[in-house]
Amino acid sequence: MHDMDQRLLSALRDCGSDARVATTARALSWTGEHGALWIIAGFAGAAADRERRGAWLRATALTAAAHLASMGVKRIVRRPRPGGEAGVEPLVRTAGRHSFPSSHATSAAAATVAYGALSPVGARIVPPLAAAMCVSRMVVGVHYPSDVAAGAALGALTARVGTAWLNGGRGNG
Repeated sequence: MHDMDQRLLSALRDCGSDARVATTARALSWTGEHGALWIIAGFAGAAADRERRGAWLRATALTAAAHLASMGVKRIVRRPRPGGEAGVEPLVRTAGRHSFPSSHATSAAAATVAYGALSPVGARIVPPLAAAMCVSRMVVGVHYPSDVAAGAALGALTARVGTAWLNGGRGNG
């Protein structure tokens, strides 16, 4: 598994040698720090959709909770970030030194599930943006593919488990 992680990371990290790809990946990494993009999107949804403001705020809380859960897992697992052993410097600085799971992927997947359940527009726009954010973490060289996959799974699971609460206690409908 480690060998496959290394090879996939190397291939994606090589994409960062293109200046346009590197710029985009850096921007996605920056906007996704601490789930910021997704939390702002949730507040924007709450402001724009007054009728379902409570659901948007609950979806935002689920996204933030997923991010916090990933940070807790990082403190337990303590997997070092890639970089030094490959001799390739990452394209961005990170808030922490632990890699597993990717908190960017966790909050992106949680937002995909939570916001997608609330809005047809969210269901069309959020998934490709979330996927791009997940890939950006490997392009900038700060996460292994398994970090991103685990983060996405954690985020989706967290948001899915909270679906009943998201819907105001009315079940998974």
